[in-house]
Amino acid sequence: MRKTRRVLLKLSGESLGGRATRGIDSESLQRIAAQVKRAIARGVQIGVVVGGGNIWRGALDRGHAIGRVTADYMGMLATVINALALQDALEDLGVQTRVQTAIEISKLAEAYIRRRAIRHLEKGRVVIFAGGTGNPYFTTDTAAALRAVEIEADVLLKATQVDGVYDDDPRTNPKAKKLERVTFMDAIRRRLRVMDTTALTLCMENRMPIAVFDLAVPGNIAKAAAGKRVGTWITE
Repeated sequence: MRKTRRVLLKLSGESLGGRATRGIDSESLQRIAAQVKRAIARGVQIGVVVGGGNIWRGALDRGHAIGRVTADYMGMLATVINALALQDALEDLGVQTRVQTAIEISKLAEAYIRRRAIRHLEKGRVVIFAGGTGNPYFTTDTAAALRAVEIEADVLLKATQVDGVYDDDPRTNPKAKKLERVTFMDAIRRRLRVMDTTALTLCMENRMPIAVFDLAVPGNIAKAAAGKRVGTWITE
């Protein structure tokens, strides 16, 4: 029986963009890589799914000059760019890393193969899953839920810009209350905007707990990966 803790870390593309939330900010990239290395040093196996919103968001195409399917594929390519950047940052710190993509780009990364991904994790390598699910109409949150279930992770770590889940948007409502723990059904019913409904449902059906925490706090990734109480936990 596997004893080593295995987690799936979901990073937004905006987290790589720094304060501007656009493009790739070197300092933000290095801070994230350092946090991942800290967790790896504690013996945790880490898979990563990264978004692409810092480079491309199809939803911003208000004029509909680009169709939804094309826009989604463009978003998948943006996640590949972010994955390659994160791979270099991690390897610069001495962390062996592999990028696997849901859409084949053989000159840049491996194609996603579940068994190969698990083998990399068992060897102590970080595996970055790029290209979303490989299909339009699905978010990278759903891709994170899917990969977490496929690699048999112990928990899905959702790194955000706030310190957990609130009953309302804390940026617009100063009276919003932080929830220490919430069930999947409550998150879906109350539309708490943690992840999209498809991702939450997939995690609920496969009993995959989700930890939502503030990425900006140093050491939070390692703490959450170790199962310590940080942010908000979404469970059955």
